[in-house]
Amino acid sequence: MRRSRDDIHLGVKALKLGSKIRELRLKKNYTLQDVAAKTGLSKPFLSQIENDHVVPPVATLLKVARAFNVSLAHFFQDEVGSDKIAITRHNERIRVEKRPHHRKGEVNYVYETLETKKTNKQMEPFLVEFPVQDTSEMVFMNHDGEEFLHVLEGTLEFRSVSRVEVLESGDSIYFESDLSHSFRCLGEKAARAIVVFWNG
Repeated sequence: MRRSRDDIHLGVKALKLGSKIRELRLKKNYTLQDVAAKTGLSKPFLSQIENDHVVPPVATLLKVARAFNVSLAHFFQDEVGSDKIAITRHNERIRVEKRPHHRKGEVNYVYETLETKKTNKQMEPFLVEFPVQDTSEMVFMNHDGEEFLHVLEGTLEFRSVSRVEVLESGDSIYFESDLSHSFRCLGEKAARAIVVFWNG
């Protein structure tokens, strides 16, 4: 049974992404301007994230995590795990959806964490759902590290400054993610993919 938008939005609120970011910032005695300088994100955008007005995309969280020298897992877990093996059960995954009223310029996809327990890991795996959208709605992102995507369902279009590729179910792409890039779903229904970020 699929959760309603309100339930998902409440789930995002329960994650307290904004307050976790503010807590890290205050602990480091950083101003919003300091964080903006370290991440390349604007001060108003960071303020919106801290106040839970915007659901940050994974690429944004990666930049924030790097600025504070923490793992991306810091934002999705309540307990710190140090085991060499970590298992995340289906019901332990955390689904993060865009706000109910999508704003122009926001990344329009749903992501679900596939690993929520291990800290200091080198890879960050997600299940991502891409809605159907026009080229004009694409939002380009870039961040440090590398990225791997494997299409499970549907058809995705990958775009960079110099390249456009169409990926069908079963296709994969691996690229350096400092390259400005974007994905959009082609077809009549949302596409789903496993995405792994390496933030080395």
